[in-house]
Amino acid sequence: MNLLKREMWDRKFAPMGAIVFLLLTLLSSCSEDKDLPGPNPPIIVEPVPFDLNTINDTYEALAPFANYERWGPYNVHDPSIIKDGDYFYSYSTDVGFGIDVRSGIQIRKSKDLVEWTFVGWVFNNLPQKGVDHIKNNGGTPFNSLWAPYVMKVGSEFRLYYSLSSAKPRLSAIGLATASNPIGPWTEKALVVTSLDDASIQTNAIDPTVIVTPTGDHWMYYGSAWDGIYILKLNATTGLAAVSGTKGVRIAQRGFTSGKINGNIEGAEIIYNETLNKYFLFIAYDWLQTKYNVRVGRADSPEGPFLDFAGHDMNLEEDHGPMILAPYKFAGHGGWQGTSHVSVFKNNGQYYMAHQGRPGVNSYYMVMHVRKIFWTPEGWPMVSPERYAATEQTTVASTELAGAWERIDLGYQIVPGYAEEQISPNFQEAVTMTLDAAGTINGNASHHWTFASPWLDLNWNNGATIEKVLVERGRDWENKRACLIFTGLTTEGKAIWGKK
Repeated sequence: MNLLKREMWDRKFAPMGAIVFLLLTLLSSCSEDKDLPGPNPPIIVEPVPFDLNTINDTYEALAPFANYERWGPYNVHDPSIIKDGDYFYSYSTDVGFGIDVRSGIQIRKSKDLVEWTFVGWVFNNLPQKGVDHIKNNGGTPFNSLWAPYVMKVGSEFRLYYSLSSAKPRLSAIGLATASNPIGPWTEKALVVTSLDDASIQTNAIDPTVIVTPTGDHWMYYGSAWDGIYILKLNATTGLAAVSGTKGVRIAQRGFTSGKINGNIEGAEIIYNETLNKYFLFIAYDWLQTKYNVRVGRADSPEGPFLDFAGHDMNLEEDHGPMILAPYKFAGHGGWQGTSHVSVFKNNGQYYMAHQGRPGVNSYYMVMHVRKIFWTPEGWPMVSPERYAATEQTTVASTELAGAWERIDLGYQIVPGYAEEQISPNFQEAVTMTLDAAGTINGNASHHWTFASPWLDLNWNNGATIEKVLVERGRDWENKRACLIFTGLTTEGKAIWGKK
């Protein structure tokens, strides 16, 4: 089943007739997997030299299921990434472009976060405990698993999966364990469930877990309905500390004229030990179009998580900063659906992985991995270009002079879900010229200075100063080396640049 079925049942206010229509017409699911390979089929691929330039925005020739061993970064949605030994492992939702896909949660591995190899599935069939919860409550489970989360506790790998149904909010988050990142995996039990009833609760999908410095385990989960919830876990078992509990809400969205501004889901939680803060990343809006990333931070895993303005993310507001959103550089179709992230660290560097849907055809799904940087005030900034293992050498001030493409990540509220949020609201690049003499756009009132890696953009003789971080990157749109910058304004707006 394609992922677009998912949020059709995650609405607070959408008419069910429209949902059913979209479910039946947009995508289909594989009803049987008896002829499909097991959870970890042997995959033999002829070795060929990897060429970064062969990674494209679309992949029609590779899309058929028979080519799954060559999918690499393609057909990736809602990735969760962990490193074990020399490899990063990615676990992601059951999706495929224009095809029926088998259920089981896709697994890929990579040594460099650029070249990905498909290695199998977590499950051979839908996990039985999740199936039983849905069937015992009058539903039929979708034939796909969504939004996994993976972690390692001691020598045990724990994978939390999401299983839902056509009945609104009839869903379950379950736990499977293994001693190896590729498996075999054993289903343990359900962690939290939700029902198609009149109760006030969020949808039990999209899990993420944090382990505090003192060893406490907390799960954050939820989609639409009543927002993002936090649930205490038993650190030993990985299950709810108190069986049958749902947790409490910790984040929600704002409303316009009584209508919710859009979906909220796909939380990710990390603890930055350097800043001694917990950071909660949240997906806003419709996953195929306006999908974007918001972030709040807290001193405690229980919150309150505060946005850039210092407001509690549990208030009925839309919260910033928005650090990643649909964007379009010059001469390119753009990327939309850029959210539901995995945030992880390697050798002191933070990264963000997520899906990207090309503007030329938003049914394709490609894994994006980006670097995360931190402002002097302790807020995350995301690279405007995907990670490409670019060698980092000192950037000279003289290299900055010239024409840049600049993107300001603005936002337009469009209350609703799929039917209303039909536009990705691309944030498009404009030209900004850094003059060799130190002015900007030939205007003597605007100046720039550079003390590597920080570039200061001084507008109107100091009325506004934007501090952005510069490093070397890859221009994925034009397949060449480039300089990039990323920053947050004093109002919390993300700004990007590429030269």
